[in-house]
Amino acid sequence: MTAPPKDPEIQTTVDGGFGKVPLGKRLIGANTFWIALVLVALIIVFTAIAPNEFATLFTFQTLLIETSVLLVLSVGMTFVIITSGIDLSVGSVLIFAGMVAGKTMEALSGGDASNAGWGVITVGLVAAVVAGTIWGLINGFLIAVANIPPLIVTLGTMGAALGAAYLLNGGSDVRSVPTQLNKTLGYGTSFGGVPNLVLVAVVITLIGAWLLHTTKFGRYTFAVGSNAEAARRSGIGVTAHLLKVYTLTGFLAGIAGFLSLAYYASTTISAHTTDNLNAIAATVMGGTSLFGGVGSVLGTVIGVFIPAVLKKGFNITHVQDFWQMIAVGAVLIAAVWFDQRRRRNRNSR
Repeated sequence: MTAPPKDPEIQTTVDGGFGKVPLGKRLIGANTFWIALVLVALIIVFTAIAPNEFATLFTFQTLLIETSVLLVLSVGMTFVIITSGIDLSVGSVLIFAGMVAGKTMEALSGGDASNAGWGVITVGLVAAVVAGTIWGLINGFLIAVANIPPLIVTLGTMGAALGAAYLLNGGSDVRSVPTQLNKTLGYGTSFGGVPNLVLVAVVITLIGAWLLHTTKFGRYTFAVGSNAEAARRSGIGVTAHLLKVYTLTGFLAGIAGFLSLAYYASTTISAHTTDNLNAIAATVMGGTSLFGGVGSVLGTVIGVFIPAVLKKGFNITHVQDFWQMIAVGAVLIAAVWFDQRRRRNRNSR
């Protein structure tokens, strides 16, 4: 018996699986393909029902802006779930990072950061990113080094980060945000009207896709999620890699917190308490397997937009929001069922 290669070149399919399969067969068998069809169908239906309200540049621009922060969170969640992990703390870490950024900018501005310049804003950004990264490191250490289950660790840090955010400002939101930040990053546009918030989210998403699908880091992520013990025997430092993955997720949650602060001009604690569940749902709806080893950033992008399109379409057509929850739940269950069916078919061969 020969030893496995030291640096395995792991080939991934469209939905993150392994092996070489004809492109057409891969597309039909990929969760991403079917979820994309669901998204296209939703857009067609709402366009047909309300063409003058739904199929407008303003509607799609609003959709892009409203999904930007969640998209950044979900890119990080994709890496975590592919490793067969979970991170329930990202929403709380987002809130904490935004709170740290806001309080830092206030402190540097004598208590009111409304007129702060780019020097103060830059320090606020660094503070948010560092805050998010530290929480990611804590998660990674407890999961990878202390071997505590991800669900338990991130459930604990979810409460701890949210509680710490409340303590920083006495349970209130930070509302003194630089006007320059809000006007430029929050509502500013570039390249003929593309929102700056969307541009940042797109750049982060592209970098995430590149990292996951073309680099050794991405190959190791798939390998760890497929079989951690086999990955360890093939020379992959599983502990170190998991530490990096959770740190990356915390880093992205820190950026998301700063983006949210820029857009809302406030920490808006109550608006982000379910962001962790939304990020998990979007990632899983996009075809990333909760069992690990399968997933794609493209699928996650699609998964982020399905609830957003449903919400926007229902609002325009005056359908109660409760139906959105039912529809998203149905799509989520269907995505998990499809993944289980795919796994059973693969294991039966």
